[in-house]
Amino acid sequence: MNPTYTRLEILRMLRNPRFLIFAFFFPVLLFLLQANVFATGSGPEKSSAVAVIMVNMIAFGAVFASMNNGARLTIERAAGWQRQLRLTPLSGRGYMLGKGLTGMLLALPVVIAIPLLAFLAEGVRLDGGEWTRIILGIWIGAIPFVLLGLLIGQLVTPDTLQPVNMGVSLAMGFLGGLWIPVDAMPDWLRTVSPFLPSYWLTQIGRGAVTTDLTRGLGLSAAVLAAWAIVLGALVVWRYRKDSARA
Repeated sequence: MNPTYTRLEILRMLRNPRFLIFAFFFPVLLFLLQANVFATGSGPEKSSAVAVIMVNMIAFGAVFASMNNGARLTIERAAGWQRQLRLTPLSGRGYMLGKGLTGMLLALPVVIAIPLLAFLAEGVRLDGGEWTRIILGIWIGAIPFVLLGLLIGQLVTPDTLQPVNMGVSLAMGFLGGLWIPVDAMPDWLRTVSPFLPSYWLTQIGRGAVTTDLTRGLGLSAAVLAAWAIVLGALVVWRYRKDSARA
């Protein structure tokens, strides 16, 4: 893995206004909106509701930011970058690891910003272990979504990238429980949500702020790990297949 390549990838994404708007500012603003519109009551009751919303918006921001890096992979594939890669010191393994690390690092700002805002502006108070579980747990739990973004980037063309990304984002957001807390879901959606990894990502943090409709931390981590293994294997298979044809 080449640190210089990873740094350049991160800087290139941070210079993209669309990425900053949708992967950082949109989740932050959505958190503030939901916290002040849907979190009713006062005192501990409101604080608990805001904390649940916070967890969902952290997960939403992490999913979008970590998956977005795969879009660049689609463009590079179409431009024949994998063929050019053979002429550079950067190995195929280093190239993909750099993409994956970039996705993880790009998710970090929103994972930190929303809890900070919840603490400073919305009065959310948790102990050190709970904050660690939410921030570190959701950030590490974003690994399957980095891999999903890379897989999509290897499967689609630049023409189909936007509708596919939109469809996956909508599925993760609505069906997977990122936009709607599990306690506000209709019964049919509670049945569907556990089949998507985004549901388990919210469960990583949800258990730190409420005991209602939560799954165990160990189970949530195991499910996300299983998703990561499967998606990682598919990413490696697809990359090798593309490299063999290059």
